[in-house]
Amino acid sequence: MSNGTSNGLSNGLSNGLMTIGAFSKACRLSPKALRLYDELELLRPARVDPETGYRYYAPEQLEQARLVAWLRRLGMPLAEIREVSALEPASAAREIRAFWSRVEAETATRRDLASFLVDHLAGPRADPRSLKETTMSTLELRYAALTDTGLVRPANQDTVYAGARVLAVADGFGAGGAPASGAAVEALKFLDGEPLAAGNVLNLLEDAVQGATEAVREAAGPADPATGTTLTAMVWTGSQLALVHIGDSRAYLLRDGELFRITHDHTVVQSLLDEGRLTPEEATVHPQRTLLAKALTGAGSPSPDIRLHDARPGDRYLLCSDGLSRVVPEGTLTATLTTTPDPTEAARALLATAHTSGAPDNVSCVVADVVTATDVVDTA
Repeated sequence: MSNGTSNGLSNGLSNGLMTIGAFSKACRLSPKALRLYDELELLRPARVDPETGYRYYAPEQLEQARLVAWLRRLGMPLAEIREVSALEPASAAREIRAFWSRVEAETATRRDLASFLVDHLAGPRADPRSLKETTMSTLELRYAALTDTGLVRPANQDTVYAGARVLAVADGFGAGGAPASGAAVEALKFLDGEPLAAGNVLNLLEDAVQGATEAVREAAGPADPATGTTLTAMVWTGSQLALVHIGDSRAYLLRDGELFRITHDHTVVQSLLDEGRLTPEEATVHPQRTLLAKALTGAGSPSPDIRLHDARPGDRYLLCSDGLSRVVPEGTLTATLTTTPDPTEAARALLATAHTSGAPDNVSCVVADVVTATDVVDTA
């Protein structure tokens, strides 16, 4: 062993650090996996020898490493593990629960399809002349969309839309905020016209968002960062909902009586929270809590979040502007969505609650339920 390597090893051990080999055995992650997680900034070593590049880990990093290992065994993607491992334990638990709910929903859909295929292929062949009408269960949306100026603002700059396939909330800001939010939502409406293949919906949604960005730029005027809009929208394929999100409007999923927030606020305060520089209590009173880090503007827009969510019967989705989420606690949202079965009545109740809380901003929401519809299919 060279002197440089010996010195590096000695320095690492003298500081109470563990070699990558010892750390690997303790956390049950291979050295190869540890090197990958270092490159991805998921699990950085406590020290890297400047001469040899050898990695050393602190004993207190074992808990994080074990969490990463467990989440990988759970099948969680690395990008999502990075987000979860940076959260406080209670928030991490909620995200893991939400992830597993999606896995269970996808597994249930595949199980049902597999059972159907087994029965279909293994069963006796029927005489085509004897086949009659059969029933097939499909999923569809029941929805409502409402918007209100609130009790303080002189005009409403929010835009909402709910159709058979497209749900959207946009919260405009600046001098041309209302035209900007309207243009963003209008650019998505063409997706409401035809059935969409689940395998292609994300590509279509990316194209639609590009169209929305250009529409907002035209509405806001060239290079005007002070005018723009948030956008939170979902597109229904028949079994999945494709989500696009930028800004601080929100999307929630109510499943089995529990409410999950499925969007991440793109605000300066949320960034400070993520970095651990603010507590949740400090964030609620921060003077810049409404300052957006990302939005659709006339000066060009960063990429929004786009991903797929599996749906199952009984799911209820809430899309809303921050005029609702900032004044109505999540506990109240949960209670209202759980106890008010009709989407229109639920939306009205949410707006009424916002008014009770002062409604200092425009208030908008979309409530959509995933329900089972029975279609009659002629197989003759």
